Amino acid sequence: MTHNDNARPRKDVVLLGSTGSIGTQALDVIARNPEAFRVTALAAGGGRPRLLAQQAIDTGAEVVAVAAASAVQDVQLALYAEAKRRGYETGAYRMPKLLGGPESVAELAAWPSDVVLNAIDGAIGLASTLAALDAGRTLALANKESLIMGGPLVKRRAAPGQIVPVDSEHSALAQCLRGGRHEEVRRLVVTASGGPFRGHTRAELTEVTPEQALAHPTWSMGPLVTINSATLVNKGLEVIEAHLLFDIPFDRIDAVVHPQSIVHSMVEFTDGATLAQASPPDMRLPIALGLAWPDRVPDAAPALDFRTAASWTFEPLDDTAFPAVALAREVGARGGTAPAAYNAANEACVAAFRAGTLPFLGIVDTVAAVVAEHTEAGRPEDVTIDDVRATDAWARARAAELAGAGLRGDV
Repeated sequence: MTHNDNARPRKDVVLLGSTGSIGTQALDVIARNPEAFRVTALAAGGGRPRLLAQQAIDTGAEVVAVAAASAVQDVQLALYAEAKRRGYETGAYRMPKLLGGPESVAELAAWPSDVVLNAIDGAIGLASTLAALDAGRTLALANKESLIMGGPLVKRRAAPGQIVPVDSEHSALAQCLRGGRHEEVRRLVVTASGGPFRGHTRAELTEVTPEQALAHPTWSMGPLVTINSATLVNKGLEVIEAHLLFDIPFDRIDAVVHPQSIVHSMVEFTDGATLAQASPPDMRLPIALGLAWPDRVPDAAPALDFRTAASWTFEPLDDTAFPAVALAREVGARGGTAPAAYNAANEACVAAFRAGTLPFLGIVDTVAAVVAEHTEAGRPEDVTIDDVRATDAWARARAAELAGAGLRGDV
């Protein structure tokens, strides 16, 4: 780790999921703050080899992991092509070490660094979360699925303060919680944009297409998270995540619709005060805070302009049209591997919806059916990695089976 002229040392960063939405924005934050951060390793799925090669050369990463072993050669060729395009003579550019296969990403999570940013999409991120925690790294967590499905397993492995949330809502809660002691917290309030179908009745959602579900009004995200926002499954996952991160009971965690996506979450304290974190919908702010925690990064993202007239509105969730959050509360309260079943079933259902084999309302209805069938192997607090993996595999298979049978939402 190198030092600059300021009091704070520069942080070495391992970035997992570098070619995704969070990953590319994180690299923007890092590039604009070279005195604060240095990338030592990158990992990605391998579907965008040229972009990954560009990132590797831009950052000077020492090692690059490609989750799809079959894409390693594509990345290697892209690295040579990119180096040549930039005018490097043969042998003048030192190629990063290339690793391949899903296990290589988890290997990178334990690579020497100060911070591991886990921005991998979906359940596959669990192994990397555990590897980073076991290696003693600060974990900037954008992969909420790994905490939700791992639950007690992840919490047992994490030291106090080792996990720093990157989701905008949980970053907001972490910031607001600085305003009081844990025993002074009355409730957490997580905000939701409402997605593209805010105000729609259940009957109006029967013919929703993937293209419509992917048209989020305020955020630019990957397809899984975007569709999760349309069903409000994302908000259900975030309620579970808030419980796990901050040790607040489910009956003291609320979710409200805030279409402007300016107030990212709030904390109500026992004296009646409520602290809210407000900023434009720009993920670079929570990303920067996750990397630098507990410090702030100057000019990480634009601030609000209070000289311009604006209105902020809040409204309750419609649990009839969007039952995903209420279902998540039940699942979270059950604990153990139930959240893993919820998450895995949802990922399978989103894939089926995007493939055109499951209707929009069928996503959450199928998840509910899978969760209802799920039974715990042992005591919820004794969950092991094998329990989580078995539940994940079973829930995906069962959801795919039900989706193939054409389970539709009741209108």
